[in-house]
Amino acid sequence: MKLASFKDGGRDGALVVVDRAMTRCVPAAPAAATLQQALESWAETAPKLAEIARALEAGERGDAQAFDTRACAAPLPRCHLFADGSAYVHHMELVRKARGAVMPESFWSEPLMYQGLSDGFLGPHDDIAVEDESWDIDFEGELAAIVDDVPQAVTAEDARGHIKLIVLLNDVSLRALIPGELAKGFGFFHAKPASGFSPVAVTPDELGPAWDGGRLHLPLLTCVNGEEIGRPNAGRDMTFDFPRLIAHAARTRRLSAGSIIGSGTVSNRDRAVGSACLAEARAIETLDHGAPRTPFLRYGDLVQIEMVDENAISIFGQIEQKVVRYP
Repeated sequence: MKLASFKDGGRDGALVVVDRAMTRCVPAAPAAATLQQALESWAETAPKLAEIARALEAGERGDAQAFDTRACAAPLPRCHLFADGSAYVHHMELVRKARGAVMPESFWSEPLMYQGLSDGFLGPHDDIAVEDESWDIDFEGELAAIVDDVPQAVTAEDARGHIKLIVLLNDVSLRALIPGELAKGFGFFHAKPASGFSPVAVTPDELGPAWDGGRLHLPLLTCVNGEEIGRPNAGRDMTFDFPRLIAHAARTRRLSAGSIIGSGTVSNRDRAVGSACLAEARAIETLDHGAPRTPFLRYGDLVQIEMVDENAISIFGQIEQKVVRYP
């Protein structure tokens, strides 16, 4: 099934069940008023939501309405934890190589992860508001898993069963602020403002054979102002799959229902498929031509991130965000 949250003036939105074609939807209440509520009692709530989805597909819901992605908040407008990994180690290797830095071998055996802003995410059409263009504004096309309650020290094998929903993610990055923050030894803070999410979150069973239980084997299309930046395959060259990332996040703590675990920038070794962020595109240009040619985002630029199935049908809906000056 596909789930979305409409903006309703509150902080958690109003949960709706969306049809597979993403043309119609119905309220999820009384099964669950919000997605957070649904995730906290998923074993009880999921069958009720699935029945709503079945009735919607069968045309049995007289209260169905047109599904407008511009009315959407993030599927989970806020959560207890957002932990973003770096599952595509080749991406880090490439970016470091472009600036002449050596990557530690440990990056290949243990995931990197940081805890990001989680108390207010951007909806799929919300503006990316930044105070200064000189901060080198970038997008990062990612996937993310939303989990139910995960026990501390969960194994990667058991973590598979805790993945309840998959979403697309735009991890907004302010590249010029990253070096100074990392040099302090405490990681990202100012360099990672609010992230944007796809209109809908999708249960893994909706993904068919493209989902292998830990990776989604489909291209992620990224564009700026309608010009394609890349379409790397999210299942290819993913060093750490989602169960491994979840196990890493839960090594010393439990994860509350609704926690979001990001994949990091999707990246393939095959340069012909392009990139899912501008930093990587610029790194490739530096290695090939001696200097980057692609500029970072400017005010007025439009970022688009989407994934389609083998029939060219959108799975999660499109993230489409405009970069604006923070007022």
